[in-house]
Amino acid sequence: MSKLRISRLDNKRSADWDRFVHSQEAGTFFHLSGWRTVIEEAAGHECIFLYVESEQGDICAVLPLAVMKHILFGKRLVSLPFCVYGGILSTDEKATTLLEQEVLAIASQLNVDYVELRHTTPKLGWQSRDLYYRFRKPISADAEANMKAIPRKQRAMVRKGIKADLHWQIDEQLDDFYGAYECSVRNLGTPVFARAYFRKLREVFADACDILTVTHEGKVVASVMSFYFRDEVLPYYGGGNPSARKLAGNDFMYWSLMCHASERGARIFDYGRSKAGTGAFNFKKYWGFEPEPLAYEYLPVGKSAIPELNPLNPRYRIAIKAWKKIPLPITRVIGPMLSRHLG
Repeated sequence: MSKLRISRLDNKRSADWDRFVHSQEAGTFFHLSGWRTVIEEAAGHECIFLYVESEQGDICAVLPLAVMKHILFGKRLVSLPFCVYGGILSTDEKATTLLEQEVLAIASQLNVDYVELRHTTPKLGWQSRDLYYRFRKPISADAEANMKAIPRKQRAMVRKGIKADLHWQIDEQLDDFYGAYECSVRNLGTPVFARAYFRKLREVFADACDILTVTHEGKVVASVMSFYFRDEVLPYYGGGNPSARKLAGNDFMYWSLMCHASERGARIFDYGRSKAGTGAFNFKKYWGFEPEPLAYEYLPVGKSAIPELNPLNPRYRIAIKAWKKIPLPITRVIGPMLSRHLG
């Protein structure tokens, strides 16, 4: 029987890692090796990307990990921060066990509070929470078919944006996107990521990452940064200016992205994750997407309980409410110092 060995990813095996991820049905954009560069260089966190290979050198399992530590939020081992999916990707049960054992050893050595693996389906039988849901739906190569697939009320919002003479374009620069994004996240009570983070995403993922910006009479209304993986499009970071609600800018933006992505060959529209009971959760349901529970798995190491590091925790509601009132120029400075620890 072939022996398996576990190693840490270096640049020499990055292409092999990515070929394995692309070859697996359960592989996701967030398993790609490029996230090691993004997280280390743009967010400043140590990454430990583990892979298992056979005696012949064929990769049969991967696990991207990052060490997150902050005086307020503790120390944790996450697969993968800033990403909605992650965790173990494996074709071999023994390789999965080997990775689990290695994670436990690393967690103990680093003395983390807990380990969080962002699986889409249960894999290890660790603790889980009914908190996050993802939204995915097939899209057609035919624009009219995609329009008809949108529920009537939301379809009316898309048509409202069309009648308002909104326009969209693929942006090569960050300024318009960042302005719309930082305005939206501040209004949601969330710290903004630094521009350097988005520049690094564009640099690392190149053609697999683009920005679609919506304008009205030459002024930015909304903008979204999306990722592309196999036949999937993942609108991931986005936002709108105050005019977006009046002009149905967000609805028009996501409709325009469907059109653009389908022309690129995308056949799955992945709306990402949302928490039950939030406005984003309801918005995606209004678009006809059915929520699928995500099987994030947690293992306490240095603590007996897993902290509730999410906006629904009453502990953070006062802070969120206060953040919404802080002027944008201030949140622009303070936000990146906080957001890099909230992945």
